[in-house]
Amino acid sequence: MKVFIIGAAGKVGLRLAEKLAHGGHEVQALHRGAEQSTKLSAVGAKPILGDLTLLSAQKLGRLMKSADAVVFTAGAGGAGMDVTNAIDGRGLELAVAAAQASGVSRFLLVSSYPDAWRDRERSEGFENYIRVKKLADAHLVASGLDWVIVRPGTLSDEPGTGLVAADVAIPYGTVPRDDVAATLAAIIHQPKLSRVILELTSGDEPISSAIARVATR
Repeated sequence: MKVFIIGAAGKVGLRLAEKLAHGGHEVQALHRGAEQSTKLSAVGAKPILGDLTLLSAQKLGRLMKSADAVVFTAGAGGAGMDVTNAIDGRGLELAVAAAQASGVSRFLLVSSYPDAWRDRERSEGFENYIRVKKLADAHLVASGLDWVIVRPGTLSDEPGTGLVAADVAIPYGTVPRDDVAATLAAIIHQPKLSRVILELTSGDEPISSAIARVATR
């Protein structure tokens, strides 16, 4: 299988690229910084240099044309509202348009848990981030693509356990990035899971079992 990852040099994207490449898949890894190509190559991915703020939908569509699935893991990472709007907002819309133009129907999006950081003092930038992520989700849902949206809880760099809580609505919690990447890989391998918004935290169910359970409802 050929998988096109947008934001592949990020903390989730790089983990996903490594898992897929080690599983024998061809991974096309779109990244923004030229210095990131070495670490992408090191995990077995094919680096593709490209900036979402500069690419056209036609150009991005040509890059992903032969892919079996697209995974959008790009994000502004707290770089400010303008960057959030450009990457998490317009960047997602660009990627959807590119997938539609190139005939790639399977599209996975890493989004944001609605309850994220609600127990803390919230800034204008944070509220803008939540608004942009919700609008991006809605844009993908309306696209007609074969989409799955994953909304992980608070991300950590703790080692993954392979055990999660995953469903359309679950209590808020944390989840290692390793387990987010493993969940995305499991979704790619489970074509029956389609047009579902999936909330994800640490739990006590094996990832493969959780994804199969939701997919067969």
